[in-house]
Amino acid sequence: MVTDQLRSRGIKDREVLAAMSHVPREEFIPADQRPFAYEDRPLPIGQGQTISQPYIVALMTERLGIKKGDEVLEIGTGSGYQAAILAELTPHVYTIEILPELANRARATLKRLGYQTVQVRAGDGYQGWAEYAPFDAIIVTCAPKDVPKPLAEQLKEGGRMVVPVGPESGPQTLYLFRKQRGKLQSTAVIPVAFVPMVQGKLPDHHEGR
Repeated sequence: MVTDQLRSRGIKDREVLAAMSHVPREEFIPADQRPFAYEDRPLPIGQGQTISQPYIVALMTERLGIKKGDEVLEIGTGSGYQAAILAELTPHVYTIEILPELANRARATLKRLGYQTVQVRAGDGYQGWAEYAPFDAIIVTCAPKDVPKPLAEQLKEGGRMVVPVGPESGPQTLYLFRKQRGKLQSTAVIPVAFVPMVQGKLPDHHEGR
């Protein structure tokens, strides 16, 4: 996977490549999908959600430019795979999933595989996680129509955010944003297709970490 799908397509960051080599992707997908774990395509993980293709995971991670010690927020935990990749780069990973079943499953998978420092929360990712803000980096693995204002506010000055933006029916574009003088400066990366960001508040008994 690393040689054929990542290096050959321009992923160069050694730490990102090492993380992609180390994290067992098959552990984050349903049993019936495991034969396809290392193919370069998204796979269903239940609840109408998917795990992104390896190249997109690596590309988004590389563009964040994470340094050890960075505080990183992920919106859209899904299976927990992206959070595990992030945790290979920094111990300070916070991830939010609006679907409680997926959040609980991802939390269990991450702990089972030894990613004890990852904080998983079931909640509305649109609102971010103010308790731990500001963040050095934010990664969004679902597509809002526009960048959520709370996420922009919770990004540190000089911080980076990678997020696909656009309607569910497309077109969507992956952007890298940098916060400079309180404003987001955008760079378009590539056209993409992500599941839409779901906004809303969960019942109180669903909240948790």
